[in-house]
Amino acid sequence: MSGFNVQAVKALTRELPPLGDKSVAFGAYAYMKGAAPFLGVRAPERRKLFKEIFKSLPIPTSDELGLTAKALWKLPEREYHYAGCDLIDYFIDCADRKFLADHVEYLVSHKSWWDTVDTLGSVAISPLTVKYPSVKLMRSWSKSPNMWLNRAAIQHQRGRKSETDIALLFELMHQHANESEFFIAKAIGWALRDLSRIDNRAVKKFLADHPELDRVAVREAQKLGFK
Repeated sequence: MSGFNVQAVKALTRELPPLGDKSVAFGAYAYMKGAAPFLGVRAPERRKLFKEIFKSLPIPTSDELGLTAKALWKLPEREYHYAGCDLIDYFIDCADRKFLADHVEYLVSHKSWWDTVDTLGSVAISPLTVKYPSVKLMRSWSKSPNMWLNRAAIQHQRGRKSETDIALLFELMHQHANESEFFIAKAIGWALRDLSRIDNRAVKKFLADHPELDRVAVREAQKLGFK
């Protein structure tokens, strides 16, 4: 392990547990459907600590950043996984064009639940697919047997407004249009809802062309009230 890895993990495993509260841990574990155990550190305290620790670290290489996030992922408690996400967010400018394939794919597909998958989408997948166009990788994720990679691919353009590659978005959603899995249907619905802000006609056509679409996706797509 590099000095960056050792320093980051050592500081987090030393400073984070004393902030835990058993009652908070129990509630978080239940809310997250048992996805992982929790130390019980409240979000404001957690984020304050992370910021202080990250400020003290040297600038990592792309691989040091990814390997450190993976090391945190291997620890049992969920707060360490959140630390991995926040670490990537803090040092995102250090991530290179291989970072998504070499590191984020592992993080999305291990110890997966919506909290970490969607956070990785915001802090890593969305910005890095702008910086380093990754159409081939997103197509690969969309065809993966891992549903969380499917979800990440479908959502990777959220918030891009007029910069959305609509053809690619429709391609990815079409591949999953007949699925009833809640987290996939929800991702399609959210993507369509975002798209309706810039191309309402295209969304209506997609819905008309895909009557098999799960009602969860349709309901989410129609939340802005388009007709």
